[in-house]
This record gives sequence, structure tokens and C-alpha cells, in this order.
Amino acid sequence: MIWQGGWFWIIVAAVLGLVEVLAPGYVFLGIAIGCAVVGLALMAGVAAPSLPVLLIGIAVLSGIAWLILRRLVGVRKGQVRIWDRDINDD
Repeated sequence: MIWQGGWFWIIVAAVLGLVEVLAPGYVFLGIAIGCAVVGLALMAGVAAPSLPVLLIGIAVLSGIAWLILRRLVGVRKGQVRIWDRDINDD
């Protein structure tokens, strides 16, 4: 199957990286990193398990990458906005 090849996941990672450039927020970048790591592992010779196992691996790696990105470039001090009045208050 096509999903067993490492190049497929590298291409998916590149497409998600492009989506991240168009819609920044470090959401798609984490998923792209997860796909890239899985693709590199498959290219390095790791036997391809079933598709659900690959998707769970990508989900776990994406979560770890998102947490690291959030820690490195996430919300800075003073960046949180506190709302003290509603738009409907007059």
C-alpha cells in the first residue's frame, strides 16, 4: 500500500507544512513533524505496521511536537488578553 512507504509521509508532512505557512498557529506544524518522523522511520527500515498503528504513532508524535512547540514559541507573558467589559455593555 502507498501508506507503507516513507515518501508518502514525507510528502504529507510537506503539504501540512505548507498549510501551516498559510494558516499559522503551530497546529499543522506539529502534525507535519509527526508525519515526517514516521516517514523517516519507514525510510530507515522500520517495518510498516498496519495503518491504524501508524496513525496512532503520528498522533502521539504530533502531540509531543505540539507540546514542545507550545513550550518554545507559545504564549508569551503579557500576551493574554483579559476582557473586563462585554461588547453589549453600554
